[in-house]
Order: sequence, then C-alpha cells, then structure tokens
Amino acid sequence: MKTAAGLLLALSVVLSSGIRSMADEAAVADQAPETYQVLFETSKGNFTVEVHRGWAPNGADRFQKLVESGFYDDCRFFRVLPGFMVQWGINGDPEIQKNWVKANIKDDRVAQPKSNKRGFITYAKSSQKNSRTSQVFINFGDNARLDADGFTPFGEVVDGMDVVDAINAQYREQPDQSLLQEQGNVYLNKSFPKLDFIKKASIMKTEASDDAKAKTEKADAK
Repeated sequence: MKTAAGLLLALSVVLSSGIRSMADEAAVADQAPETYQVLFETSKGNFTVEVHRGWAPNGADRFQKLVESGFYDDCRFFRVLPGFMVQWGINGDPEIQKNWVKANIKDDRVAQPKSNKRGFITYAKSSQKNSRTSQVFINFGDNARLDADGFTPFGEVVDGMDVVDAINAQYREQPDQSLLQEQGNVYLNKSFPKLDFIKKASIMKTEASDDAKAKTEKADAK
C-alpha cells in the first residue's frame, strides 16, 4: 500500500510539473518581443507604430495578439477629436467583437511609465481597474493629464504621423459605441460613410524577429 501510495504521489508531482511547464511555455509563446513594429495600411495612407514591451508588457502582448489575429483589419476610426486623439478598436463584425468586449487585461504598473505625448499610442479604458480590451488611441497632442489616470502608452508612431493627422474628423464623437458593438460596420457605413478605416494591420518583419524565429524553430527541432 505504501509503495502504491508513493507511486501515486510521484505521478501526481510529475503531472503537476508537466502542467506547469506547459502553462509556462504557453505564456512565453503569448509574450511579445521587447520591440516590434506594426504597419497600418489605411484609407488615408500608411503609418507605422513601434511597440515597446518594457513600457507596458500586458498592453504590448495583447496588441500583438490582436494584430496577428486580423482583429484590426477593416476597423473604423470611429472617434476623432482634433488636438486630442484618434480612437479605434471595435471590430466591424459583431460576432468577432463579442469575443473581445469582455476580454480584459490587467493594468500595467511600470516604474517609469511613458507620458501621453503626441504620437504615443495607449489603450482606451474606463475608470475601473483592469478594463482594457482592444480599443486604442493615438495622441494628437501632449495629453499628459491622462497619465495619472492609468492611461499607459505602449508604443509610438515612428512613421506616417502626417497620415494619422489627416484621418477624417468630421464626425467627432457622433458614432454610438453601443450600436457599433451591436451592428458593426453596417451601422457605421450607413450613418457615417466617410469614416477612414484600417485596410490591414500587420507585424513588420525585422532581422531581430527573423533571428528569434530561427532560434525558436531550432529549439523545437531538438
């Protein structure tokens, strides 16, 4: 009996270690590179965002997942306030959007957070803790007043800020986000047909990312 109990205990420890190992590997797989760039091809032109994981790890990881899944493709810039910011991140397909609307990520608490300066990109959120999901905005100006409320930048526009500045602002805050959540682009196309939009968002290949991919493939082959 003691031998059987010992074997069961040992098996339990092995299984537990295996589960932890699998969970750790999954966490690493979901982790974004320390720095990566995203190309946004839009109806107004192209711009590039450089993401820094050290600025906001949770935000950077989620952003990579959203981009790689194609979530931002065909999204409208539904809130554009000159001198303040341009916002997007509600998917045009309600069936896709409903899977993300409550997929909150934890707030990023970093020692020296970046400020909401012109060209910096940040998640939109409510006054509640851990309320960030998929909506983001780019600052048109210096919005440092947002810093104290937990709006933590995770990247910045490094090319094409003139394109961002030119995004159509005629509708300001008129689009109803509740209706957008329910009806998607059908609602926006009918009521706000001149909104600019994202044709495609994609992770840009760099030598660093290619090297990292090669190392991963080499490790998997062992």
